[in-house]
Amino acid sequence: MITISKKMICVLCFVSFSSLSAQTLLNGFFPKKKELTIASSYSYKSFDNFYRGESITKTNPMNMGEISSSIISIYGEYGVSDWLSTTVAIPYVSTKSELGTLDPVIGESQVEGVQDLSVFLKAKILDTNLSNQSRLSLGGATGVTIPVGGYEEAGILSIGNGATAYEGCGFVQFKTSSNLFIELQAAYSLRNNPDFEIPNAMIYSAKLGYYNKWFYTHAKIGVQNSLSGLDIGTQEFVDAGGANALPETEVDYTNLYLDIYIPIYKQSFGVSSGYTVNMDGRNYNRASSVSLGLVYKVH
Repeated sequence: MITISKKMICVLCFVSFSSLSAQTLLNGFFPKKKELTIASSYSYKSFDNFYRGESITKTNPMNMGEISSSIISIYGEYGVSDWLSTTVAIPYVSTKSELGTLDPVIGESQVEGVQDLSVFLKAKILDTNLSNQSRLSLGGATGVTIPVGGYEEAGILSIGNGATAYEGCGFVQFKTSSNLFIELQAAYSLRNNPDFEIPNAMIYSAKLGYYNKWFYTHAKIGVQNSLSGLDIGTQEFVDAGGANALPETEVDYTNLYLDIYIPIYKQSFGVSSGYTVNMDGRNYNRASSVSLGLVYKVH
């Protein structure tokens, strides 16, 4: 049986976050009491193709050409106890039109700033050994994401929708004796913005991963299904204000995430890397992204 140190398990929680998407920040690993993980990452993504409704087009809304984003993220997780942890994350986002085209709503070709602060509590509900040294874990979490950067919500280059989101999620993880694991997660996101009707959403993910003392890696499918909203290009969208109503669109997507983490110094310091690509969507960009991160753990 291959084992993994308690120190490495703590830093695994960062790897999912390093790709930075609208996915929930949580997974099925738990730090020990008083263990703290601090991590930073840089992500770059770009797109031109865009889903107008469910139809893929070779341009984005308002034909602004290729749009790129650079994202610097700070993440922390602390083990309140062996069964309860808290997670905090905040990104700084810079988005621009590579052609220098002005956003029709914001009136600028580049927008940057602090986006949303996320705070979560995660609890272990069940953690039990099964036959053949396999293990089953169940957990739940709740949290809130708050816009703190004062950015403009409407617009093609907007770095967020300005919504305060309240999330509740549950997850199950099955791990074999050889450290191969499968993890399933489902979350509900309740979103509120006093100026826009932001659709609530269901968020799902399925993850297949493996780890040993030298590295950790996983592949994940992440899905968001908005429960209401407008389709870009419809008469309803035009009547609601066109580009000014972008926060009220129905945003759905299916993304593939590939991530790896490698400890490089005493299992307390390591590097992570990730790749994300969109496979399907609705009122969403056809983007791909890469990320690099540094992870440090203290206890």
